[in-house]
Amino acid sequence: MSKVFEMNHPLIQHKLSLIRDKNTGSKEFRELVKEMSMLMAFEVTRDLPLEEVEIETPICKMMTKVLSGRKVGIVPILRAGLGMVDGFLNLLPAAKVGHIGLYRDPQTLEPVEYYCKLPTDVNERDLIVVDPMLATGGSANAAIQFIKNKGAASIKLVCLIGCPEGIAAVQNTHPDVDIYIAAIDEKLNDHAYIIPGLGDAGDRLFGTK
Repeated sequence: MSKVFEMNHPLIQHKLSLIRDKNTGSKEFRELVKEMSMLMAFEVTRDLPLEEVEIETPICKMMTKVLSGRKVGIVPILRAGLGMVDGFLNLLPAAKVGHIGLYRDPQTLEPVEYYCKLPTDVNERDLIVVDPMLATGGSANAAIQFIKNKGAASIKLVCLIGCPEGIAAVQNTHPDVDIYIAAIDEKLNDHAYIIPGLGDAGDRLFGTK
């Protein structure tokens, strides 16, 4: 079974409270999501491999550690996942970015794919799928499966807010994918929105209704 890492760092929790507030406007919401994503990226990348190299400081030569060259890819689930990309790229500027477009059918609540564009070398990359909300788990499961179908083997899922139903759905379908999340909320309501949640992340990011 995959692991779930709930991030309780004070800075993450403080910013999470601000994005939950219905009075937080789109500009501030976007900035906070970017900041949270960058903070979460520290934990998500904790296990990136290192190798030793020799450098020369102004004083002397020394052996030190650098990233071993393992490639990273960021894959936002459109459209709300776009709000998390820049936070990760601030720390991983060499990462390639793929995109998966899904929408939730209002009748069946099932994900429908409308776009998928990934780096050609996904099988060589540690891929980080980002989406602010993990509600039913349908979109995350579909996105992860699309990526696996392209040959990817190393995948993590990063969300800001989730609920037990969505987490269980991903763990049951993709037990090899670890989940990183800032908060696990109570439940889903009858319209598949997370309670208490923060509303529709995409609408709040982009100022739509």
